[in-house]
Amino acid sequence: MQFEHIIDQIGQVILGKEEQIRLALTCLFARGHLLIEDLPGIGKTTLAKVLSKCLGLQFRRVQFTSDMLPGDILGVSIFDRQSNLFIFHPGPIFTQVLLTDEINRATPKTQSALLEAMEEGQVTVEGETRPLETPFFVIATQNPLEQSGTFPLPESQLDRFLMRIDMGYPDRSAEKKLLMGQGAELLLDRMEACLMAESVAEIQDQVRQVHASDPFLEYLQDIIGFTRATDHFQVGLSPRAGLALLQAARSWAFLQGRDHTVPEDLQKILPWVAGHRLKSRENLAELNRDRLMELLKTVPIP
Repeated sequence: MQFEHIIDQIGQVILGKEEQIRLALTCLFARGHLLIEDLPGIGKTTLAKVLSKCLGLQFRRVQFTSDMLPGDILGVSIFDRQSNLFIFHPGPIFTQVLLTDEINRATPKTQSALLEAMEEGQVTVEGETRPLETPFFVIATQNPLEQSGTFPLPESQLDRFLMRIDMGYPDRSAEKKLLMGQGAELLLDRMEACLMAESVAEIQDQVRQVHASDPFLEYLQDIIGFTRATDHFQVGLSPRAGLALLQAARSWAFLQGRDHTVPEDLQKILPWVAGHRLKSRENLAELNRDRLMELLKTVPIP
């Protein structure tokens, strides 16, 4: 199967992280954006590079810092003496895969520069709207908030990310292969593209056609309604979150080779799509994944 080959190719560089690779592909094919939260040195940036290389997509990386301005991402107009005109110089956002490294080290003002791009696939600079590349996929990495020099992402920014995942430490066998093997950069240089950008866009269109039955939609609505009615969460899932769950479930089903969704698809992607959108009512902190799934699995399947 085509997707298994892609997963194997990426897995040769990102060792022991098949689930994270599948989730990243699910997010991309669902036309979403991905937030990866973990400690430095776990492989967040490498995953973004390998994903873009394997899928034949243009890739650019931006290292976020506290003194970065929105123009550093979107671009600026500079006066040209020869033409006597202001010439727009596009920023790094004009690409297909944009890696925003350590996004929470930038100020909220700079973080907000991504909102229009992530939601509408375009940016408005100096009153002119410019379309972005297709497909357009943002992968943001985030260090844990307890580390110094970080700014928490506002809820409006978090909501633009379809999924949030973590990499975690590699298991012992994978880490031994990593220590004994060649460097990730060398393997990445040798990697050949498995797809082209046009193929990725076609897959995204096919994902939208994956059938979701009425009972499946009722199950999805029951979960959304549960988050709004229970006293476990400060605020329930929004309609946008419901659409995100549906599209992610469709994408996961498509990766499994099916043209229809089943409840297991929704259960699989639930913690990664809903986890960063729900906070505990008691301490306003995010629930851990196991506790979240324990609560959501109390919703009966129709």
